Amino acid sequence: MDIAIIAENNKKELMAQFCIAYSGILSNHHLYATLSTGRYVSEAANLEIETFLSGSMGGIEQIASKLSYNEIDLVFYFRSTDSEREESETERDLIRLCDVHNIPLATNIATAEALVMALESGSLSWREYINPLSRHNVKKRESV
Repeated sequence: MDIAIIAENNKKELMAQFCIAYSGILSNHHLYATLSTGRYVSEAANLEIETFLSGSMGGIEQIASKLSYNEIDLVFYFRSTDSEREESETERDLIRLCDVHNIPLATNIATAEALVMALESGSLSWREYINPLSRHNVKKRESV
């Protein structure tokens, strides 16, 4: 599965700890991340992660682009819980795209743990039939 990992600055350590704890599961999947989150998590959890630009330079928009084409199967987005912080338009778009394409989204560690357990048990395998880049659909296109 194709998994996007995004963590705002005050959540990068939590994301790294989450990825360390579940590196055995996550290592079996293709991981994407914004630049600084990807580097931080990759070094901490020893995971291979394809990185985009940093979030402030358009990395979240790059992930959103993949979401809009339904090419991401799962999103872990640990965002700031600071009550004074306004939700950005980019953040709203990312969440909306997950809703539009029925892409599971975790914005906190409790939901992330539930989704990673579902990932391990195969309960999210239905995404393989929806993602146009999945192995299932690539094989189908090649045989046509």
